[in-house]
Amino acid sequence: MNTSVNIAGVEFKNPVMTASGTFGSGMEYSEFVDLNRLGAVVTKGVANVPWPGNPTPRVAEVYGGMLNAIGLQNPGIDVMIERDLPFLKDYDTKVIVNVCGKSTQDYVDVVERLSDEDSVHMLEINVSCPNVKEGGIAFGQNPDALYDITKEIKKHAKQPIIMKLSPNVTSISEMAKAAEAAGSDAISLINTITGMKIDIYKKTFAIANKTGGLSGPAIKPVAVRMVYEASRAVKIPIIGMGGICGAEDAIEFMLAGATAVAVGAMNFHDPYATINTIEGIERYLSEQGIEDINDIIGAVK
Repeated sequence: MNTSVNIAGVEFKNPVMTASGTFGSGMEYSEFVDLNRLGAVVTKGVANVPWPGNPTPRVAEVYGGMLNAIGLQNPGIDVMIERDLPFLKDYDTKVIVNVCGKSTQDYVDVVERLSDEDSVHMLEINVSCPNVKEGGIAFGQNPDALYDITKEIKKHAKQPIIMKLSPNVTSISEMAKAAEAAGSDAISLINTITGMKIDIYKKTFAIANKTGGLSGPAIKPVAVRMVYEASRAVKIPIIGMGGICGAEDAIEFMLAGATAVAVGAMNFHDPYATINTIEGIERYLSEQGIEDINDIIGAVK
């Protein structure tokens, strides 16, 4: 049985990854999860300088998921290179670094710093975080801006790039086409959906930022629909995410057109979610008599 998939020339032993921002750089989870079994570790977003993130409280539970407005808190690229990448080199899994910024130059600075890091196999460019006021989502909601920043990053990136798209747009197909036209090697979707929660007794917003990104099972049908639409609009590979809790969800995304999948919010509820998803996919393929996982990608027309 073949469970490996190929994205932009990078071979992954299986299609299951961690969604950025839900798994750190793998260090904290390594006591519970054998990182060698993962298709890839996708790190939390990293910027050219440390970011403090948004004021607290930054997380709230809601029906079917959670709201967060972390604001891409991160220690900066220097710490990642000195601490996180050496740790990840010891594992037999692919490493995808998520890159964030507030300007095009911010993104380029990080991309250039990582260009000589052989342990980094791909770069995921986060232009879709709804919780930062500058950059990020500003690039991810305008196809012309997305095209321009993708084009610029491609000039400096030595690793293949994945543009991470926002669901907070009118047409996901239009955004996917803009990323592809500018040379993106793959796209990932969806990031969180902007939401709000109000404490009716305190009469205040549940999180200090007022709005946050909704993730978890509640957004899965939206994510599957968007993966399907994007897969019909572009030829580059898609990494699907949004509410994946297990193998059945992952297979649904792949049938819709995703080449790989990322498990996100479920990691907070069950640290073994990625491993359970991998094992469930293997059982499904065996039970269905499918020899190659690539045969199910986009099988639903």
